[in-house]
Amino acid sequence: MPDSFLELQRWQFDLTWSLFEYHLERLEPEDFLWEPAALHWTMHQAEDGTWTPDWAESEPDPVPAPTAAWLSWHLGWWWSAALDQVRGRAPRERTAVSWPGPGEPAVAWLRGLRAEWLSALDQLTDADLAAAVPSLPDGDPRRTIGHLIAWANAELMKNVAEIGQLRLQRAAR
Repeated sequence: MPDSFLELQRWQFDLTWSLFEYHLERLEPEDFLWEPAALHWTMHQAEDGTWTPDWAESEPDPVPAPTAAWLSWHLGWWWSAALDQVRGRAPRERTAVSWPGPGEPAVAWLRGLRAEWLSALDQLTDADLAAAVPSLPDGDPRRTIGHLIAWANAELMKNVAEIGQLRLQRAAR
C-alpha cells in the first residue's frame, strides 16, 4: 500500500498516462478533426489561426459526439483550471484556454500540461490536500485539493478512453 494519498493518486495518474501515451504516439493529425457522427462537437479555426470549440452553456440533448480535437481541448481546459487551483489561483475561464491545433501541436501541449501537473503535485504535502478549492464540477464547497486530484485522475481516464476509442474507430474504417 502506498505511504500516502498523494502517492496513490500519482500511481493512478501515471498508469492512466501510460495508456494515453499508447494513443498519443499513434494519433495522426487527421484523427483530431475526424467527425464520428453527424451531430458532433469539434474545433473551428478562425482566419487568424486561433481555434474555438463548439460549446453550449447547458448540455444539449442529445449530447453531440466529440471529436478528438474537441476532447483534447476540453482536457487542456479542465487541466489548466485544475493546475490554477492546485497553485492557489482562481481557475481560468474556458475562453482563456487556447488549443494549439491538430497533430503534434496538441500532443506537445498535452504532454506539457502533464509535466506542469506533475511538478505541481510534487510540491504538495499531505497537509495541502485539505485546502478548499474554488471550483469542482459538482459545486460542493466542501471539496478540497485532494478531491480535485482524484477528480482530475477520473476525468483524465475518461478523456483518454474517449480519444483512444475515436482513434481506433477511425483506424478501423
